[in-house]
Amino acid sequence: MKRIECIVYPSKLKAIRDSIGQFGFKGMTLTNALGCGLQKGRTEIYRGYTITNNFFIKTKIELVVRNEFVDYVVDLIIKAAQTGEIGDGMIFVSDIESAVRIRSGDCGNVQ
Repeated sequence: MKRIECIVYPSKLKAIRDSIGQFGFKGMTLTNALGCGLQKGRTEIYRGYTITNNFFIKTKIELVVRNEFVDYVVDLIIKAAQTGEIGDGMIFVSDIESAVRIRSGDCGNVQ
């Protein structure tokens, strides 16, 4: 099994959820995040003070899929989240050694 973690614009969450949901994946974990990368910070003036903000609001999505579905799910995420602009996000894929469903104690492939 593989864990897919992607960091995307919050506005792309519904499109990603719908596209992978049609494929049959329903479980995912979401985390609100602040991040910086290739995007330049933005400078604002607030009550006479200049404020530079280098961090942007993002959403981190985590899901675990079987090895044979990884490329397909990554492609679905890219198609749903891509705008072509800097800051579209990143996708990370890593190995999962094992998984245990707490409710039933099932081990292994618990999808």
